[in-house]
Amino acid sequence: MRLLIVEDEKRLALSLAKGLMAEGFAVDVVHDGVDGLHRASEGRYDLVILDIMLPGMNGYRVCAALRAAGHDVPILMLTAKDGEYDEAEGLDTGADDYLTKPFSYVVLVARVKALLRRRGPAGGSPVHVVGNLKVDTAARRVFLGEDETVLTAKEFAVLEHLVVRAGDVVSKADILDHVWDFAYDGDPNIVEVYVSTLRRKLGAGLIKTVRGAGYRLEAR
Repeated sequence: MRLLIVEDEKRLALSLAKGLMAEGFAVDVVHDGVDGLHRASEGRYDLVILDIMLPGMNGYRVCAALRAAGHDVPILMLTAKDGEYDEAEGLDTGADDYLTKPFSYVVLVARVKALLRRRGPAGGSPVHVVGNLKVDTAARRVFLGEDETVLTAKEFAVLEHLVVRAGDVVSKADILDHVWDFAYDGDPNIVEVYVSTLRRKLGAGLIKTVRGAGYRLEAR
């Protein structure tokens, strides 16, 4: 899943991004409200972590503008402020949750996962079953029949993007866009490397190559 962090404290933003990427998320970071609104409006994100005190446009205004435009992306607001009034104002503008600095990173990750779990893929169940493959996107666990298969964070992210669109052809560019961050400028064939690894761990017949188009995950 792809997250956007809008936070002007650069050390904090990069620290959060590094931790969340280790959890298997693709993460983009911007440092002002105007840029944050522009990127969030593109509709490419599964969740936005939004600071309130931002240059250019504060988090309240960014959140309100997104909701007014019809964007329902989950928003977790961060602020150095404290008090019921500030929390109420954040929630009134359409935020889904609120976290006051300083906060525990463990708590932030738990809040992020809870919001994503609550929303689910297209409002559906976090557990996807394709043939004898079962993928729990909330618990981040993968089973082949009764046996659990251990994946790295990035392997899971690639599989997750395929399983939520099981039966559809997913292009290499689409996988790159959702699993790696927007600043990635390495070899796009990295997708083939991870697909090959998944085939080795899950069986060769599960992920089909559609020549010239991408990959399709289907029951064997």
